[in-house]
Amino acid sequence: MPDRPPAVAGLFYPKDPAALRREVDRCLKPGREARAFGLVAPHAGYAYSGATAGIAFGAVKVPELVVVMSPNHTGLGPPLSVYPGGEWRLPGAAMPIDADATGRLLDLDPDLEAEPLAHRDEHGVEVELPFILRCNPAAKLVAVVLGTQDFGRMQKLGAALAALVAARPGTLLVASSDMNHFEDDATTRAKDRRALDRLVAMDERGLDEVCLRDRITMCGRAPAVAMLVAARKLGAKSAKLLDYRTSADATGETDRCVGYAAVSVE
Repeated sequence: MPDRPPAVAGLFYPKDPAALRREVDRCLKPGREARAFGLVAPHAGYAYSGATAGIAFGAVKVPELVVVMSPNHTGLGPPLSVYPGGEWRLPGAAMPIDADATGRLLDLDPDLEAEPLAHRDEHGVEVELPFILRCNPAAKLVAVVLGTQDFGRMQKLGAALAALVAARPGTLLVASSDMNHFEDDATTRAKDRRALDRLVAMDERGLDEVCLRDRITMCGRAPAVAMLVAARKLGAKSAKLLDYRTSADATGETDRCVGYAAVSVE
């Protein structure tokens, strides 16, 4: 399988390797390094959401296997896909696909397809990787892109992820997601609070329902639901909101905002 080249270097994060390292180090806020089952981290440009991503990854122990689940922003490829193999290249670095874990996940959930097209231009996995590699340069990846809005399929993937982690204890499940999109700051914060209340309660069905009912445009709803299903099956007891902000905190522009959250599930 060919390596997956960077798609958004120079757009979402610096293209120069030294500049990228400095930017990740600026954003990364090492904390207690808890052993977590799951993590929600944002995937916007680092100028907007890098600080929140840095708090997310600084708060947990990054293990040798990380499953990163992204929504499908491009519309390419099948509804549920994993990147089949090779490496995900970054400026000055690369993160190898764990072929064994990827194959195991494909066996556990027949709805998944080994298909690179959905991953070709997708930024939702890519922007998390510099943080992961900075925390653990030996980490390997399972990359999942979800274009489904079907709650049953999200649940099924969550059960498969739980079985994978049971065989590979310590694996971290990352739900790559921004929160509500392109409303004013006050509306964005109010909507996001309703979604985050369900997320922190580890209520995956409630999260799905409130997003649909209140038109909360949390793009990574499917990854977050699958992560919560898996974490609860694996025995997670609590979820913590580590950070929340909107793009207005970075730009000062309050008319058209996006929300960003960091949540750990332990």
